[in-house]
Amino acid sequence: ALSRHMKKHTGEKAHKCDLCGYSAAQKGTLDTHIMAKHTGEKPYMCGECGYRTAVRSRMFKHMTTHITEKPYKCEQCDYSASHKDNLRQHLKIKHGEKVHICKECGYRASTIGRLNEHIRTHTGEKPYKCDQCDYSAAQSGMVIKHLKKHTGEKPYICEECDFRTGTKWSLVRHRTKHTGIKAYKCDQCDFTAGIKESLNRHVITNHTGEKPYLCDECGYNFTTRRLLALYRHVRKHTGERPY
Repeated sequence: ALSRHMKKHTGEKAHKCDLCGYSAAQKGTLDTHIMAKHTGEKPYMCGECGYRTAVRSRMFKHMTTHITEKPYKCEQCDYSASHKDNLRQHLKIKHGEKVHICKECGYRASTIGRLNEHIRTHTGEKPYKCDQCDYSAAQSGMVIKHLKKHTGEKPYICEECDFRTGTKWSLVRHRTKHTGIKAYKCDQCDFTAGIKESLNRHVITNHTGEKPYLCDECGYNFTTRRLLALYRHVRKHTGERPY
């Protein structure tokens, strides 16, 4: 188990596919690749509906679609959920489980870390710097992502196709295109998502009315960080106000 784990750090990929240029660090990963891409074999079958797949983890995800038991109970109402994350989402939306409050605008956050990130939208503080250019960010993770633009590093590889990316998040998002599985369900409507972040964005945009991202130039609030970034980018080039 340790030797398998160490290969994640060394990048060693000793197991080669005889049918294409694919290589893997573990024999099991290579076997899965061969079944999925070349032989068409799908040894894992769902006893509930007959769904078949070559990938064991995909079968586990599929089985959650049949779960009817809801062991996670809300102590404040009759709500129950099959997944712990759904219960957490319910508590935040329905019962206001947000204890950290911004003194500037009243924004409420579930953790002090998220509140600190939000406060930087007021102060404009960007303490994390790139050592190769003038880029700076309010969050350390943004600088780590940015650095990969300099190195060109793309260590995350899709086992189903030739897709490569520099971030784990991008790979997770890409994989949903292959699986089609949308395990994250909205408690307030029929919306489903393949990744938790998409569900969170949906809830904020459609149900809570929350706009946690503040433009430090004009004071306008945005529902998502992406909209705020687009707004600032357009203004750099045109001076226009797109919203």
